[in-house]
Amino acid sequence: MRLGFLDSFVDSADEFYLPTFVVEEISAKSDEACQAMQVLIDSGKIVTRATKLTLLANSLNMRLGLGESEAIALGIELPCDYIILDDSAARKEAVRLGLNVKGTLAVIKKLQVDGKITIDSLEQLDQELVAINFRVKRSLFDAIFED
Repeated sequence: MRLGFLDSFVDSADEFYLPTFVVEEISAKSDEACQAMQVLIDSGKIVTRATKLTLLANSLNMRLGLGESEAIALGIELPCDYIILDDSAARKEAVRLGLNVKGTLAVIKKLQVDGKITIDSLEQLDQELVAINFRVKRSLFDAIFED
């Protein structure tokens, strides 16, 4: 959201779901990202959804954050191509449960490859990620974005 790529990402005929708790986390901040997300929710480009698999979400929440737990439960509940998770423990759990997982950087790379966004400078993108407290090892960043 804070990098300005979300509009390009959801600009398709696919359905995009956001767990209710994640929406609550974003809304609590009342910042520009919150406002941008609300516009996408109001327009129907992103659908807010609570999982019906509350026992699974609660069980996962003993080891993972509530947003990650609800996302994984929702990914199991709904037919989906993949879920987006950046937290390492959540990614491992989602894969263990049979979900296809992508991270934010893989999504950004796909947007670039598909011509939906232009990245003028990888150094600048890396600095923007640092500025929004998105933590990633530089070696992983370089591996994802090397041509």
